[in-house]
Formats: sequence, structure tokens, C-alpha cells
Amino acid sequence: MASREIAQYPTATRRVLGVATILFVAFYLIWTLLPLLIMFLSSFKDLLDAFQLPATGDWGGAALLFTFEPTTKHYQNLFLDLNFGTYLGNSLIASLGSALVSVVLGSTAAYALSRLDFRGKNDLFFWIISTRMAPVVAVLVPLYAIFRSLDLIGTLPGLILAYTTFNLPFAIWILKGFFDNVPYAIEEAAMCDGSTRLQALRMIMPLVAPGIGAFIVLCVLFGWNDYLFSSIIGSGGAKTLPAATIALVQPQNIQWGSIMAAGAVTTVPMLFLGVLIRRYLVAGLTMGAVRE
Repeated sequence: MASREIAQYPTATRRVLGVATILFVAFYLIWTLLPLLIMFLSSFKDLLDAFQLPATGDWGGAALLFTFEPTTKHYQNLFLDLNFGTYLGNSLIASLGSALVSVVLGSTAAYALSRLDFRGKNDLFFWIISTRMAPVVAVLVPLYAIFRSLDLIGTLPGLILAYTTFNLPFAIWILKGFFDNVPYAIEEAAMCDGSTRLQALRMIMPLVAPGIGAFIVLCVLFGWNDYLFSSIIGSGGAKTLPAATIALVQPQNIQWGSIMAAGAVTTVPMLFLGVLIRRYLVAGLTMGAVRE
């Protein structure tokens, strides 16, 4: 609840709401950060240390979480024996490649829908976003048949194209709102000075840069965390981290240490990315929310 809304209540009520807010935030942080902490610490533990339990009635057993002899054998197993370096590279190429293709094609299409008037414009815009409403499972079999006929199964271009299939409608939808928020007078003045339509578009691109940056992050997250496309379309030569991690769960043996290490390798880069660009991400997501 916002502080301005809390200030409207009596003093006693404000104190109760303040304490409740603090408790909720503390509970939320523990609920979300504790599993990540356990996963990160367990990736450096031997299996005996990872599964060690406190004695019955020992309320100080939480210290076992931090009491262990660190080891990097799980990470060595991932990158030296299980070829996770290749899977990490595939995740980077597929997610970044799809984001860049979606931004280039989506920004031009969104600009046209924002600036040009033609018959059926609203219907076309609704059709574009409606393709994003379909669940991945519903289109996976048709896409697999098409990609197999084009010999794209198990290739990074095929995986990038599969991600772009879902990222591009979202790009057009969200970037159109950013272009709508830019005054058209800027482009009119540029074209009166002799600029072409493409030059005018390049001129206003810095004005929508926060929105484009936010969209790139969302596209990267979609590709980075994807499992279905990676396991089906990218099976073989284009497997990414999520699909490679699930392969560590075997009927006879579950490699818990390697799974924790793979989880850390998958999660930590996106956490750092979110921390580095959080200010621009919020600015980009809220850009165009208010029309002047």
C-alpha cells in the first residue's frame, strides 16, 4: 500500500499497516531469496553435506546451511564432463539473436502501425497480438513439422526463429505504444527539412530507447528460460541450459549437486542483468502508459 494512502488513516491504524507492510515484505524476501540461497550454497557442497539434517529438537540446525567444506566439483562436472559451456553459449545466442531480430522487425512494423492510417489497421493489429495469445503447446506440433521440412530442427537458426515467432507479435504490440507516445511533430519537422521517413524514424529512436531496452530484456528472459522449444526444436545441436538441466534427472540417478550448480549458472546471469538495468527496465515498461 502506498505511503500516501496510509497517511490518510489514524495514527494507530497507520502503525498497524506499517508493521503489516514490513512483515509482508520480510516474508516475501525470505520466500523468494531463501531457495536461491540454498541452491547457490548447495552447488558448492558435497552430497553428504547437502543432505545433512539437524538432530531432533535442535533449533540451531540452520547453521548447517553454512557449515560445509566448499567444493567446485559440481561445476567441473558441468563444464568439463557434461559440455555445459556449449549449452550456455546456445542460450546466449538463441535468446539474444531472437531479441535483436524481434526488435528490428518489430520496431519497423510498430512504427508503421503507429504513424500510418490504412483500411483494416485495427483488425491487423488485433490479429498480430492474437497470435501471441495461443499457448506454446498448441503450435508446437505444426512448428515442428514446418521446421523439419526446412531442416531447421536441432539448429540455432531454427531455435531463434521459433523464439521470434512468439516474441515478434509482442514486440509490435508493446513498441507501438512507445511510438504513440512520441509527438509526431518531431518527424514532421525532420521531413520538412528534407529527411526521409527512414531518417525520421532513426531520429526518434533514442526517444524510445528505454522501451526498446525493456523489451529486449523481456525477450532475452523468454528465450533464456524456455524449455519446450529448446527440448523439441533445439534437440540435438541447439540444446540450451533448461533442456540440458532436466537431462540430469535420470531414473537411476539424480545428480543433485550438478542440478544445483546448473540452476546457479542459469539463474545468476539473469539476476545480474536485472540488477544492472532495473532502472531502465522500469522506465521502459512505464513509458507510454500515460498519454498526454
